[in-house]
Amino acid sequence: MREKVAVLMGGRSLEREISLASGKRVCEALTERGYRVLALDVTPDLVQTLRAERPDACYIALHGKYGEDGTIQELLEFLGIPYTGPGVTASALAWDKSVAKRLFAEEDIPTPAWITLTADAFKEMGAATALDLVPEAVGGFPVVVKPSKQGSALGLARVESAEVLPEALLSALSFGEAALVEKWIDGPELAVSVLDGPGDEPTVLPPVEIVAKSGLFDFSAMYTAGETDYYVPARLAEEVMAKVVHLARHVHELLGCRDVSRVDMVVGADGTPYVLELNTSPGMTEISLLPMAAQAADMTFQDVVERIVRAALARNS
Repeated sequence: MREKVAVLMGGRSLEREISLASGKRVCEALTERGYRVLALDVTPDLVQTLRAERPDACYIALHGKYGEDGTIQELLEFLGIPYTGPGVTASALAWDKSVAKRLFAEEDIPTPAWITLTADAFKEMGAATALDLVPEAVGGFPVVVKPSKQGSALGLARVESAEVLPEALLSALSFGEAALVEKWIDGPELAVSVLDGPGDEPTVLPPVEIVAKSGLFDFSAMYTAGETDYYVPARLAEEVMAKVVHLARHVHELLGCRDVSRVDMVVGADGTPYVLELNTSPGMTEISLLPMAAQAADMTFQDVVERIVRAALARNS
């Protein structure tokens, strides 16, 4: 009989429903491959259940806070249970977009100009009086405003002028304690998935080009059928495609990721790919980007899930 794998999903994040959908598909794929599958919604009984069930590994199908910020990863390490996906440090670094972008900048990885403003800076230090400096700091409007720590494009807004910037910041800060104001780059938006092993270096799957009909790939465009068109592989010139593939692998390794990640980019008018962020727990739903890329690489959904699980099981000593 094959190993017992606990699939962690749900929880209390704002992405609960997406996580449940991802987890359900992962459970089905692992069951089809003969694993003993334990589907677990993350509740206060989680630790007690894991200690009683003693799974050989956990598949993290959690999205958002607690699932991608290092919280569940640190807990599982304490419990001595191998788990899928990046570890504690990589998860924490990627979850905070502002910190990740500072690492990109230090490594000369192209990323759109940005500033970060915290709720405390507004409440305690009068940051609102300096919003007139934003255009100069990031290179002018339009800009993107988004929470520094959030997923699924929640709280994302495109801002065309200074007049609506305060409202967009207020909305973004309702999702967390910090918000990014980032220069808008016109060009193809890409999702580039990376899988580790087998082999000496990570495998970069065909980039997915995202064309939101509204012009903004926000939560609605992401999860509403018919709101977005996808092209796999992305419609890129050969030399730009090579840059994108190299960059995705570089960012995956820079943040210390393992098993799986998804690097989100936008390609500027001059052909330069700009890295926006890295996702450590990509969606695995019927309309998610990683399964879409895997299919273009002639990998079944079951292949992908088992590959990720086998990497975690290999760490079970």
